[in-house]
Amino acid sequence: PHEVSVLDGVRAALRGRARVVHVPGPRPDGPAPPLGHDACTDPRSGLPGVLLRMLDADGRELYAERRRGGRLLEPRLVPGAHTVEVSARLRPRTAGRWTLGVAGFGRMSLALDGRPLLAGDFPPPTDDPAVVHVNPPAQYAGADLAVGQDALLVARRELAPGTGRATVVSAAPPAPDAAASPAEAARAAAGADAAIVVVGTTEHGECEGYDRTTLSLGATQNALVRAVAAANPRTVAVVNSGGPVELPWRDAVGAVLLAWFPGQEGGDGLADVLFGRAEPGGRLPTTWPAALADAPVTRTLPADGRLPYDEGLHVGHRGWLRHTRVPAYWFGHGLGYTTWAHEELTVPPRAGAGEDVTVRVRVRNMGARSGREVVQVYLARPGSAVERPVRWFAGYAAVRARPGESVTATVRVPARALRHWCVRERAWRTETGRWRVLAGRSAGEVPLVADLEVVGPGSG
Repeated sequence: PHEVSVLDGVRAALRGRARVVHVPGPRPDGPAPPLGHDACTDPRSGLPGVLLRMLDADGRELYAERRRGGRLLEPRLVPGAHTVEVSARLRPRTAGRWTLGVAGFGRMSLALDGRPLLAGDFPPPTDDPAVVHVNPPAQYAGADLAVGQDALLVARRELAPGTGRATVVSAAPPAPDAAASPAEAARAAAGADAAIVVVGTTEHGECEGYDRTTLSLGATQNALVRAVAAANPRTVAVVNSGGPVELPWRDAVGAVLLAWFPGQEGGDGLADVLFGRAEPGGRLPTTWPAALADAPVTRTLPADGRLPYDEGLHVGHRGWLRHTRVPAYWFGHGLGYTTWAHEELTVPPRAGAGEDVTVRVRVRNMGARSGREVVQVYLARPGSAVERPVRWFAGYAAVRARPGESVTATVRVPARALRHWCVRERAWRTETGRWRVLAGRSAGEVPLVADLEVVGPGSG
């Protein structure tokens, strides 16, 4: 029913307490964004959004409804439907040359105030469902718009077998100058008590159905963060992405907050975390490189029909642990609003092969406010008869403590975390002998170490 942006969430949280100055940053690299309900109105009702109509072959209306935006992946299919039409009355807030577009396949057209902008037949180059039904390519045209002068945009696409129904209508204002936008943001940041700069990926760079070719946020977004951080050291970079990205400016900002595509209430949730009403509680489920070239595995394209998995079981943090380069952030990393000391690790003196192992870790809240810590346990097997990682994730538990308080996390390490697959016997087996248990805050920070003796059936 609604979507709360980061700006809306910040303004609502600080209403009556502080003045929020907003400077638009450069548009992320990629296609123009779909029409939003705040930039247009349904020409029939006058309400925010667009008008979706299904027409028959003679252009007669079969169905109509108002939609909130221009991204229509599954418009309602009615008997006799021949054409999808999306119309919207644009309300330009910026004058100049706008980029208008329609995405889909088949015969499509775009008109502004009755004047044709583009028309043609655009067959799908692939049958990939992610492209056909989720992210079809767009066709663009330019048009000059003036502030205060509404314009009627009408997009049409004919339906044809194998082309889906996805129709996306976009309208982007003139792009801010790539150099002027960071400079303007820096001037605003220099006069502020604190700065929040929001960057991230979009559905055009990070989406199911195809691989990313880079982890970079792009030169324009990186320049924006650097400019703001140079102007104000009290800068928080909010990174809205669904996976690892390069953060070349991470040491220049005061803090980095990962948003992880938070959804319709994301703005309010992020404001709660930014202003201390809630503690950031997440921990990285992946290891983030400083640069893509640093990663242990960078090639995933088959050659001559074959893709060798040379890394074997050394994937993720297990691959990084034997790699020559250090990542920017380890698997399991994540900070909150207090600090912790890991004081003691207790493991049983011995455990039977095939049994779960209960590990206890005492931690102390060393900060000035209550907090939550995610205690992580890893395993290692020195001198193993089979190939193993340097260490590997085995279990975790979350604990809460008041300032100065110590608490004990109880972590159950499942028996399967100690097993290996015996190719010769075609069965799971557990090595007996000395194992190593490690505990800490991430795969790269495990200050506590203890030994565990694993014994076989009948051992005394």
